[in-house]
Amino acid sequence: MESGYVTTPFGRRPMSLGMLASQQLAETIEPGMKRSKWKLFRAICEARPALGVTDRALTVLDALLTFYPDDEISEEKGLIVFPSNAQLSLRARGMTAATLRRHLAVLVEAGLILRKDSPNGKRYARRDKAGAVGEAFGFSVAPLLARAVEIENLAAQAVADRELLRVTRERLTVCRRDISKLIATAIEEEVSGDWEGISAMFRTLLARIPRVATAEALAPLLDEMGLLRDEIINALERRIKTQKINANESQIERHKQNSNPDSTYELEPSFETKQGERAVADNEPNAEAPDERRLKQPKPSGGMGNKAKDTADPGAGHSLKSFPLGLVLQACPQILDYGPGGTIGNWRDLMSAAVIVRSMLGVSPSAYEEACSGMGPENAATVIACILERGGHINSPGGYLRDLTRRTERGEFAIGPMLMALVRANSGVRRHAG
Repeated sequence: MESGYVTTPFGRRPMSLGMLASQQLAETIEPGMKRSKWKLFRAICEARPALGVTDRALTVLDALLTFYPDDEISEEKGLIVFPSNAQLSLRARGMTAATLRRHLAVLVEAGLILRKDSPNGKRYARRDKAGAVGEAFGFSVAPLLARAVEIENLAAQAVADRELLRVTRERLTVCRRDISKLIATAIEEEVSGDWEGISAMFRTLLARIPRVATAEALAPLLDEMGLLRDEIINALERRIKTQKINANESQIERHKQNSNPDSTYELEPSFETKQGERAVADNEPNAEAPDERRLKQPKPSGGMGNKAKDTADPGAGHSLKSFPLGLVLQACPQILDYGPGGTIGNWRDLMSAAVIVRSMLGVSPSAYEEACSGMGPENAATVIACILERGGHINSPGGYLRDLTRRTERGEFAIGPMLMALVRANSGVRRHAG
């Protein structure tokens, strides 16, 4: 660096510790370090909020860099620019002298440039006989080179944060659209459920969206909306399953009634004649009356017969959709204390913790096994975590779990509303899985 010593500002401008720190930093430039001034300027624009500079200050910095003679900033080519206020004002889109001085001070305070004032405060350069600059007074861009890596990292982080915010906003928009149209579908199709309450919950979530939001502020809202959407989808899927069951039962009934008596297929009913009698068609003379024939009911084969039986049982094979582990832990932070080492990093850890909590709550092994069978092990562990979180509000955890298991098998229970209520109740809790 040209100065090699501490320089103080001219006139009434005071010296500050920040200026001194910037001067010391500017002397730590690595040998041979170079940067394109315009690429570095674009990085500064990206990292502007983190650097604490205004857009007008960046206009002044842009004008200053136009006075640097080369495209690359390096110590070998000098680090001082010395335009007059008149020249600088022209290249700063006609900025007035007072405004120019104010934004130059912002750049100095932000540690992006340094003042190297002459004895009389003028900006100029002394040249040797060959015309090379020997000593110059003006503004040093040495801090830009010294902080190049820091500025580039801040710019990369700003770009990543902006992209995350964009993606989060897009997902939130899609989720809002999905919920709105799914609720309308459920009401139009007369699907059973508390759609007025769900609509009110949706409006409450919409009211919580800030006008100017960050990705961190939108993430919990997106999670809660995702839970609400999943619950609505579960309700609609249960309605679809019920319709399929009714359709299958009707199809099976029609199949029995419309079976061809002369069919030779094994699964269709056929008529058999009494021993010693000749089989006669219905349209032949002297044909026997239909009630004199005996309907032979074949045994159901391993394929279609079992399928019809399974389909006709709405409780058979019913399963709940499991929710993300992070949301479960956000809703039920107390379960973390019972995980291996006091943390829960995966579903296996949560299920291990649920076994401990199950015993502590007095839930019998048989009740928990029934819950695992009816809900699935992940959902059973989630319900145990919810019961623990609700504490003294549940008098008999074992009986409560059995009741939820029976309601699950009938398709009448969903975990989502329970989780959402606990998420809202624990919104101030900031505990995370290990």
